[in-house]
Amino acid sequence: MSIGTTVPLVNLTANIPSDVQVEPRPAVSCSSCEASCCRLEVFILSETGVPDQHIEIDQWGATTMARLDDGWCSALDRNTMRCSIYNKRPDICRELDMGGDECLSIRAEDR
Repeated sequence: MSIGTTVPLVNLTANIPSDVQVEPRPAVSCSSCEASCCRLEVFILSETGVPDQHIEIDQWGATTMARLDDGWCSALDRNTMRCSIYNKRPDICRELDMGGDECLSIRAEDR
């Protein structure tokens, strides 16, 4: 397939029997995010400008995001449930697709 090639859209529900219920994917946005991923251990693998007060070195010498005693990331603004260092967040946080499969899986595990 070359650049500029038009690919027809496919109706993904066309072959599903009419008696099967298809659950819509829950919409996730900044206003509905539960920040579940902010409870995960986050390794800092490259320089993005994370402020020093949010960085810890674990027992094996790895650089990680600091977590509070309750397990939440130290950069999470608890009033808004949004990242307080969004423009300087680690690459792993940048790569998590809000509302994508991994995000939805993390949210499901957190419930």
